Amino acid sequence: MVEKSVLDKLRQYDSATVANVIEIFQVRPRNRGFMTREIKAAFPQLPPMVGFASTATCRTFAELPDNDVPNVPNLISRFDELAGPPVIVLQNLDTNGSAANFGDVFCNSFKAFGAAGLVTNGPGRDFAGIEPLDFPVFYNGIVCAHGYMHLLELHKPVQVGGIDVYPNDLLHGDANGVTTIPREIAPAVADACADYAAAEAVVINTAQSGSATLSDLREAYGEMASRIADLTARVGNA
Repeated sequence: MVEKSVLDKLRQYDSATVANVIEIFQVRPRNRGFMTREIKAAFPQLPPMVGFASTATCRTFAELPDNDVPNVPNLISRFDELAGPPVIVLQNLDTNGSAANFGDVFCNSFKAFGAAGLVTNGPGRDFAGIEPLDFPVFYNGIVCAHGYMHLLELHKPVQVGGIDVYPNDLLHGDANGVTTIPREIAPAVADACADYAAAEAVVINTAQSGSATLSDLREAYGEMASRIADLTARVGNA
C-alpha cells in the first residue's frame, strides 16, 4: 500500500521533478517508465494527477462483436481492487481511423466514483463538458465522433504512450506528461522531491537575479550538482 500522505506529497510536485527523482534511485534506465510526447494533457493548467492504473483495452473502428462487452459500470466496479484513487488507462487497439475513446459522459461517470484522471493513446471529444470537472485527461487528439467505441478486456496490462501499464501501477501526470512511479520507492521519491527542487532552484534563482555573471552561473551549477550528488548518496544509503 502507498499511504495517502505520500500521494498528497507527490501532488505537490510536477512530473518533471518526479521523473528526475526517480532517476537517482537507479531502479530503471532513464529512458524507460514515462509516456511519449504523443500523450498530452488536455488541461495543462490542472494540478498534478496521482493515482493507480485501472486499465482497459477498447476499439473504436471495429464494429461491436456479437457477444457482450464490458461497459463503464463494469470498469468502475473494479476500482476497489486498486491501492488508491483510480486513473483510467485506455489502450485503443484501433490505430487506423480511430474515433473518440472518451467524452463527457465517461469522464463524469469516472469522476463521480473517485477517479483521479484518464490516460489514453486515442482521441477524445466533448471537451467543453469535461473542462468544468477539473478532471485531468491525457490523450493524443480531438475528434467529434465515437465510432464503434467499446471496451474489451479490463484490468489487464496495456500499452499506452510507448510503455506497458499494469493494473495498480502508480501514475503521476501533469502538463509535462505522464510517468509511472515504482511503488516500492514511492514514499522515498515523495520525500526527495523537495531537496531536488531546492537544488535546481539554486541555478534558477541565480539566472533570474538579473545580475548574475558567468562565474556566478558556473558556481550555481556546481552547487546544484553537489546537492544532487549528496541526495543521491543519501538515497543509496537509506
